[in-house]
Amino acid sequence: MIEPWKKIGDRVDYDCGFFKVHVQRSLSPLTGKEHPFYVLDTHDWVNVIALTPEKEVLLVSQFRHGSGEISAEIPGGAVDRKDASPLAAAQRELLEETGHEAPEWFSLGSVRPNPAILNNRCHFFLARGAQRVADLSLDEAEELEVKKVPRGEIGGQIRAGKITHALVIAAFQLLELFEAEKPDKR
Repeated sequence: MIEPWKKIGDRVDYDCGFFKVHVQRSLSPLTGKEHPFYVLDTHDWVNVIALTPEKEVLLVSQFRHGSGEISAEIPGGAVDRKDASPLAAAQRELLEETGHEAPEWFSLGSVRPNPAILNNRCHFFLARGAQRVADLSLDEAEELEVKKVPRGEIGGQIRAGKITHALVIAAFQLLELFEAEKPDKR
């Protein structure tokens, strides 16, 4: 049976403000041997599937430095200390990145983005009835393009490799599960 490892040490190796790199020393419950593990300590994240009254999905495209590519994604970002909850962060991110607000919000659940090295969660929300109410309010290093895509085209874009961000694909899977369990919420 798998058992938790006992942490016997932890030091911060790097702190850039947005995340910290921890070097944790842990003991194997099976062998008793000590091993180092690197953990990125960061904020929880949010992602929003925003649907317009016309059943269009709001996608944002932006350059991602990790992949070196333009990435089609749903609005999202970090849960900041000033946010009262993940929902508040999702509402803020939708407004900042798309200029839209929505009257109906539903939690789709949360996942661990990469439990091998990350200690955070990503919370997913569905925002229905999204309408533009403001201009975008981006951070200095953000450059986004907002597009409306008919909801029925999302699966094809995923299959065609136009949407490749794993958390975005997870969000649409959670949306399918949500709607299968609650058909009246479509």
